[in-house]
Parts: sequence; C-alpha cells; structure tokens
Amino acid sequence: MQPAAAKAVALSEAEAEALFAPLAAEERLLVAVSGGPDSVALLVLLTDWARACAGRPAIHAATVDHGLRSEAAAEAAAVGLICSGLAVHHAVLRWEGEKPGSGLQEQARLARYELLAGQARVLGGAVIVTAHTLDDQAETLLMRMAKGSGPAGLVGMRARTVKEGVPLARPLLGVAKQRLVATCLARGLDHASDPSNEDPRFIRVRWRALMPQLAEEGLTPTRLAQLASRLARAEQALDQRAAGLLPALSTRGGDGLRLDFVGLCREPDEIVIRVLARALAVSQPEAEMRLERLESCALALAEAARRGAALRRTLAGCMLRLTGDGALMVAPEPPRRRGVHPEGE
Repeated sequence: MQPAAAKAVALSEAEAEALFAPLAAEERLLVAVSGGPDSVALLVLLTDWARACAGRPAIHAATVDHGLRSEAAAEAAAVGLICSGLAVHHAVLRWEGEKPGSGLQEQARLARYELLAGQARVLGGAVIVTAHTLDDQAETLLMRMAKGSGPAGLVGMRARTVKEGVPLARPLLGVAKQRLVATCLARGLDHASDPSNEDPRFIRVRWRALMPQLAEEGLTPTRLAQLASRLARAEQALDQRAAGLLPALSTRGGDGLRLDFVGLCREPDEIVIRVLARALAVSQPEAEMRLERLESCALALAEAARRGAALRRTLAGCMLRLTGDGALMVAPEPPRRRGVHPEGE
C-alpha cells in the first residue's frame, strides 16, 4: 500500500454524483479501462452512478492492448473479469501491425484513441470516458510549458473534447490520483501496475519523478491545474474577441481575403496574432502553424503597417501581402518553381 494512498480519502457517492452529472443526458458511455487504479475506480464509480437512477446512460468498457508487453493480454482479461462482475460489456481492442521505432508513446496514444473511437461508433454514438486525473493534468501542463506552448496549449486537457470525430469526456480532471487508489483500496478492487509508468525513457515519467520536488516548492498538481483553469478562461475570452474581429475587419474576394490590418493593429499584439491565425486558417484550413513563426510574422507585419511600409511573407501555405495603405491580402501560396522563393522568405 502506498503511504499517500493510505492517507487519501476514497471518493464518496455524493462526489461521484457531482463529477458525473454532465454525462447524465448521454445515451451510452464507453469507459477506457487499462486495468490501472484510475480507470478501474472510474469504471466502478461510473457504473454505480449510472444504475442509481433510471434514464442514465448505458455503460460499456474497452481495454486497448497495444501489443507492447507480454502482460497486456492478462491485464485485459483481468479487466474483463471486473466487467463481468459488474455486468458491463467489455471489448479488447488490439493495436495490430508493426510498431514504430521512435515516438512510440505518442503513436500508441494516437492508436488508442483511434481504436476507442471505432468502438464508440460500433456501439452507436457512445461518448468515450477516460480516467485522466489532476496529476495527469499537471504533468501535461509542465510538458507543454517545456515545449514552448502558448496559452491555447497551457489550458491542458479539456474536460470535454473530440477525438477522431467522437466526443470524449474526462470527468476526473479535478481528482488526485491517490484518491482513486484509495477508492480501489476501500472497495477491495484489484488493479494492474504498468511498468512503463516507471520507465525514465518516457518524458511523462521523467516529469512525474520531478513532481514531489516541485510540490515542495509550492508547485503542486492542484496549483498547476488551477493555472490551467485560469488560462482556459483567458483563452476563451481572447479567442472570442479574435473570432468577432475577423469578419468585422475582412472581406473575401476572388483573389483571397482582404484584412484591414491597420485597424487590427489598434488591438493588443495577442489579438493581432490570433486574428492573423484565423485568416490563415480561412485560406488554408488544413495547414499547420508553428506558434513561433506565426508570432514572428504577425509582429513583423504589424511593425510594417505602423510605418506605412509594404511587406510580403509566406506562412502556413499562404501568401501574405501587406500594402502601403495597411491592407493585408491573404491567399493560398501558388505552386513554387524550383529555385524560386517569394520575397520575404
């Protein structure tokens, strides 16, 4: 028994009611159960909650076997036994085919969501439910900070999102992992321990190892999750302002989108950057933008507009042409001829 888990308090029925209330209107839920304490506790709590009142969603479960460890099949079978005892339908989803030599965890994560989304569609419109916790949220925030993410990335994981076209809910984002371990202990639930969760080759594991030291300095998972929540509020406000400004300051024609960039530059730099990102997405919806390049381009255009200077740039598959009178033309970049690069590259 882990000391922290011994001190932690199991989740109560009243807490479960509050946590799962946003899911009450769903028709069916597909719980992703790895066999670890987080997902086993989620499965049992969610099943009890769903059966406490008529009209609540039907519960299904699925375990993804990535085919990376010899123990995975037995762990999936153990989850099947728990589901059998709960009278919950359980599916084992296998990640078939050759595994990548690098970026294994990221590729496994993508495969996991793809498999879960496929099973949700088979069930007929099920919402995927995962057991991501407060601790997972804190680790995600630190990882994204280290990669240089902007405010949109630092909101962390969302309580509700879409993966592979299927809704996904994370009702336990505000719950510490040790409370879920305590819930398993209180209910006598067996759970597996994945050795990859202790493997320092993986970046999330290395950040996890740093968490106790950071907590001693006050940077606890709760504080980090609180920061993510506050950033989410700020992100929503900034994004709403940018969304309203783009149609107000732009027109579309046969040669692309024309943006009143001088008018836009009356806004704070962050809004300029966001409106430019939206304008680029209108011209090239599938293009990917690196934040550093977007920031650099937006600020260079803003400086030129303030001076009344013309400027050309290319970014995210678009040609950006700022005229001397402060209009910015945004259009898909034409095919390049070999050895020819547009001005400003």
